[in-house]
Amino acid sequence: MSKLFDITGNVTVITGGTGVLGRTIAKYLALEGAKVIILGRKEDVGRSIAEDICAAGGSCEFMKTDVMDPAVVRKNCEDILERYGRIDTLLNAAGGNMPGATIPPDKTFFDLQVDQFQTVLNLNLTGTVIPTQVFLEPMVRQGKGAIINFSSMAAFRPMTRVAGYAAAKAGISNFTAFMATECAKKFGEGIRVNAIAPGFFITEQNRTLLTNPDGTYTQRGQDVIRQTPFGRMGDPEELCGTIHYLMSDASRFVTGTVAVVDGGFNAFAM
Repeated sequence: MSKLFDITGNVTVITGGTGVLGRTIAKYLALEGAKVIILGRKEDVGRSIAEDICAAGGSCEFMKTDVMDPAVVRKNCEDILERYGRIDTLLNAAGGNMPGATIPPDKTFFDLQVDQFQTVLNLNLTGTVIPTQVFLEPMVRQGKGAIINFSSMAAFRPMTRVAGYAAAKAGISNFTAFMATECAKKFGEGIRVNAIAPGFFITEQNRTLLTNPDGTYTQRGQDVIRQTPFGRMGDPEELCGTIHYLMSDASRFVTGTVAVVDGGFNAFAM
């Protein structure tokens, strides 16, 4: 029997795992046999998610972190290695946006708040670089590992409003390609770096942007649906298969790619 997709015992670290997408992915991977460690800032939420996953039969624990603080992330890494002995997969799902880094229809570029723009760049891009630098080290020592970053539809085309977020996500796609080459050339083919680019999924971050209080779509939400050939938003569970593939041996000749999961959004022209 083929074991290409077998992730039993895979020690998987997920940053930003307390969000809608992160917690769904964490539960799926744990129930597929991975040993999941969720890193996040919301301790009560994170512990509740881990308890729920364990009650369902998976292996999961939560550790509080700050992806912008190398010392904190390094301590997380040391604690994980002490407990599990290795780290097989890093999923960089931490990120977010801020009102001041966006330009709504009633404002212009001159209203952009540069400090919040910088914060969004740091959270999404630097908040991916720091965990990658820390968790890559044990992967290099063990000669094998998979890093999966979170890009976005905003990385492919300059969408309105999300100036800071889009710039950061474009940087993540570029960083993914850079690191894929860097790792393969200097550490061998056992280290793979890829990214996933979700289409539009309803999360706590974008709920009020895409939906009204009664659940109907806002104008922005309607624009997304018109641009999506499937004619709907994605379900968080629909990201799990692609991530499973990218962390498993089924993708052992795949590195430097951005896997799109978007219902056709990025392919649609008019």
